Amino acid sequence: MDTENLEPTVEYTDEETGELVIKELAKEYLSKGAWSTMMFLYQDRNAKTGEFGEPKVSIRRYQKQQGVFKQRSKFNISNKEQAKAIITVLKKWYEL
Repeated sequence: MDTENLEPTVEYTDEETGELVIKELAKEYLSKGAWSTMMFLYQDRNAKTGEFGEPKVSIRRYQKQQGVFKQRSKFNISNKEQAKAIITVLKKWYEL
């Protein structure tokens, strides 16, 4: 596999079953460079029902070394209420 051009993703397929466990819906770069910050919109598959749940957000920092992105940190926003609270605080702080 050519790892030189792999873009980071949160999408994950179970190697044993071949089932998609985490489905990436969207991806945005917040910053690019040797250190990149990316925001992902994704859904987890419920193991019992097989259905995908409500969309969640993950913000991740990657360091690019020798052409390969290495995840260094992440923060997951697990529900709409938490996302709305973060938006409210950011608007207040930056007077948007």
